[in-house]
Amino acid sequence: MSSKGWFNLESATSIIPENQFFEGESAFSFLKLSRTQRLYGFIGCLCIGFVLSLLASIILFLGQLAGFALLFTFGTIISVVGSGFVIGFFRQLKLMFKPVRVIATIVFLASIGLVFVGAFVIRNEVLCIVFVIVEYLAYTWYSLSYIPYARTAILKMIGLG
Repeated sequence: MSSKGWFNLESATSIIPENQFFEGESAFSFLKLSRTQRLYGFIGCLCIGFVLSLLASIILFLGQLAGFALLFTFGTIISVVGSGFVIGFFRQLKLMFKPVRVIATIVFLASIGLVFVGAFVIRNEVLCIVFVIVEYLAYTWYSLSYIPYARTAILKMIGLG
């Protein structure tokens, strides 16, 4: 494999320290993946999760509520698990339940379960969509907690801060 190219993270070692984004042990450390391979794994999981969620939306419009719930949930879980390539799965779990993120994490995880309840127990498309929206909002709020002052800025933008 050529070491040249516009997306070569291996040559950026002097620019980006190894522990800047890839702190701790990755959940996949036994594979001995390079920094670039770990980043590709993370991006791959995000892409697979996005495609599954997109397919789930198409299936929902075709009237297959159960298929929607399964594909959408798998897409979401694959996207979240992808962070294991970057910071490690166990570290991700620890960070998810820090006091600054615990409410967003609980709402996010509960909404995943509620999508299944809406699809398999109540069998209501509108309720499933509401739970999916709650899931996206909770995950967005959770993600913003990693960016300094992002939550404060968002609250000020919508007039709540």
